[in-house]
Amino acid sequence: MPDPRILLLGVGNLLYADEGLGVHAARHLEGRYSFSPNVTLLDGGTLGKLLMASIVDCDRLIVMDAVLGGGEPGTLYRLEDEDLRKSLGFHDSQHQVDLEDVLVSCSLIGSRPSAVVMGMEPLDWKSLRMELSPPCQAAFPRFMEKILQELAAAGGRAFPLENS
Repeated sequence: MPDPRILLLGVGNLLYADEGLGVHAARHLEGRYSFSPNVTLLDGGTLGKLLMASIVDCDRLIVMDAVLGGGEPGTLYRLEDEDLRKSLGFHDSQHQVDLEDVLVSCSLIGSRPSAVVMGMEPLDWKSLRMELSPPCQAAFPRFMEKILQELAAAGGRAFPLENS
C-alpha cells in the first residue's frame, strides 16, 4: 500500500498578529525541514477556495491555524471530524469561511481527505502587526512539536536541514 499523500497546510493572514499563526508555522517548517516524498508543505495564506486543487489531491490534510476554542492564549488544540467546525471561529476572517466551503465542496465531489486542524488559541488576531503575541510565541515550539508528531502519525517524515 503506498504512503498516504499528506498536505501540511498553513492558513491565516500574516498581517494580523496571531491570525497568521498557520503561515508562521509553514514558514518555520520550510526553513528547517525537508520532507518525505508523500508530504507537501503549503503556505495557503488566505487563498481559501483556490486551495481546493491541493486539498482534493491529498489523502490526509493537516491544517495549521489559529483556533478560537475559548482557552487561554497559547492553548493548543487538535480538532478532527465534527470538531473541525470549532476551528472555524474567525467569522470575520475570509480564509476560515473559504476553508469550510472547500471541505464541503470536496465532500460533494467525493474527494474529501481525512482532515485535522492543529491549532492554537490566539491572544490578538485584529492588530495590524506581523509578529505573534507573547503567549503564542511562547507556545510556538510546543505547537511545532505537536505538528511534527501529527505528521509522523499520519505517515509522513520530516528531516531536519543541516543549517537549521
